[in-house]
Formats: sequence, C-alpha cells, structure tokens
Amino acid sequence: MRIGILTGGGDAPGLNAAIRGVARRAFQLGLGVSGVKNGWAGALEGDIEELTPESVRGILPLGGTILGTSRTNPMKETDGLERVVKTMGRHGIDGLAAIGGDDTLSVAVALDKAGFRVVGVPKTIDNDLASTEFCIGFDTAVQVVVEALDRLHTTASAHHRVMVVEVMGRHAGWIATYCGIAGGAHVILVPERPFDIDRVARHIRNRTAKGRFFSIVVVAEGATPIEGTLVAREGETDAFGHARLGGIGNLIAQELEKRTGHETRVTTLGHVQRGGTPTAFDRVLATRYGVAAIDSVHRGEFGVMVALHGPKIVTVPIAEATAELKTVDPNIYEVAEVFFG
Repeated sequence: MRIGILTGGGDAPGLNAAIRGVARRAFQLGLGVSGVKNGWAGALEGDIEELTPESVRGILPLGGTILGTSRTNPMKETDGLERVVKTMGRHGIDGLAAIGGDDTLSVAVALDKAGFRVVGVPKTIDNDLASTEFCIGFDTAVQVVVEALDRLHTTASAHHRVMVVEVMGRHAGWIATYCGIAGGAHVILVPERPFDIDRVARHIRNRTAKGRFFSIVVVAEGATPIEGTLVAREGETDAFGHARLGGIGNLIAQELEKRTGHETRVTTLGHVQRGGTPTAFDRVLATRYGVAAIDSVHRGEFGVMVALHGPKIVTVPIAEATAELKTVDPNIYEVAEVFFG
C-alpha cells in the first residue's frame, strides 16, 4: 500500500514534524510514501515525488513545509475531484494523509464521499477546527505574539503610547485571547464579540487617570465593531471565498488616538506568526498526529481526522470536524475580561 502526504492552506510551524511522523510510521509498517507537492495544486497537476527515510531526516525543527503548500481548491476546478482521484491512481497512491485546516479538509471530506481513502490531520494557527483541542501551529503562533507583546510593553511604557497589535484570526480569536492573557494585554478584541470603540477608549482614559500612561490592545484581524462603524474596506477573496483581511488595527488606532489624545502606534505581526521553528509542544503534537494518522490507515479507518481529546489522540469523522468552526470558549474570554474593566 502507498500513502500520499499533502500539506494545504497556510503554512504553520509543525508541518514538517507531522510529515516526518506520517512517513516514519508508514516506513515502519512497510508502506510506501509519496509527497504531494504544493497542496491540492500538486494533486491536480501530478507534482508528486517518492519519499524515503532520507527525505524526512532532519526536518523535525524546521518551519514551513518541505512539500510546499497552496490555497488551490479542486472543487473550483472543472472535474477537480475526479482529476485528483485519477492523479492518485496514476501514481499508485491508495490513500492520502491530508494535513490542513477547514479548507484543506473540506476537500478531503468531498474525496471521502467520492470513495477515495483519506485521513485528516488538523493544522491551523487559528485553532478553529472543531472536534480537537489544539491544532498544529497554534502554540507556536501564540509564543511568537507573546514575545512581541513583551517587547512592546517596554517601548509603550517608555513613550506613554497606546500600542495596537493586530494578530491573525479570521472568524475565531484564539490567538488574540491566549496571547492577550499570556502577554498582559489591557484590551483583547475578537471576532466572536463585536466591540464598542467608545468602551475601549474609556478604559484607556481610566488607566491614564490612575497613572498608567500606556496600554496594549490586541485585536484579531477578523474583529468587527458594534453596528459596523469601523468596518475595514473589502478586498480580494481567495479560492475558498475568504476575504483577504488586514487593516482593522489601523482603523482602531486612528479612532483611539482621536478619542484618548494618546499617541497610538500599530504593529501588524502578519505572517511572522506562521514562520520559524515550532515550539516543543507543536513538535510533539504534530508527531503524535502523524503517527496516529498512519495507525488509522493501518486499521483501515478512513474518512476520519486525528484529534486531541485531553491527553489522548482519537479519531473523529472529518465531516464532523469541518461542519462548523470552533470559536473561543466564553469561559476563557471571561478570564481576559477580568483585566478589561
């Protein structure tokens, strides 16, 4: 039996650890392994290469993905799914380990319904895939942002400024919430809760009145104001129909400067959150996911995604994992709101 490995969507620290986990377990079980290059684009075009033990040696600590990635959506192509299945057949691939977020795995769901064998591995720094506690890349992204917040605290304090830090998070504010709590942010704005800019400004003025002359505001890129008063202009969309976000931090900074009189600066971390070497947590999680994916293949269990439930790795239907986004737990956000009075 031969298994293909594919990484799709945005890159995330830990992808190479997952590739290594899949490949090493497959080799141990006597399975052949092929790497599908550049996500679903490679599956459509036949850009596929055989992987060997040497191919995955030394990649554990590397960021990015040795296979490359893309946001190509086969379901937007003429006979896209059929072409993918035929390509897999031409290369002798009997099943596929698809590593990605909700977009990548939505294609995996369609392939499963079409009768092709597939196992999903959850990867997204937004951590918004349902049915699993953590996705590959989230922990590293949070650590990157927390380090930035630690540095911004000192410069904000020195200049008595308000610092607005825009982080990733289209529909779910997991990064903003976790890094905001860990990094001591004074305001955290997430997509799940439309914000009142006047309340934010009032909080900053109250801090000033108490002798605290700087503030850190963390905002997820998908955060929106109440009644849409500060909605960012619409931009282009990707192959999965998602708007290309960015810019809410600048709008918030302009409004806060007007309302508070404080000099306000913006830091947009952008793709820095995706880059670099993965944390130990992401390396272990990705490795466990990769091994578990092949164990599922070995059991003949397909149409599932490996997932973290407490300390255990389990399998759940891919369709269930992609049915809806996992938004921030209100209980966790309430912890953040303790510091936003």
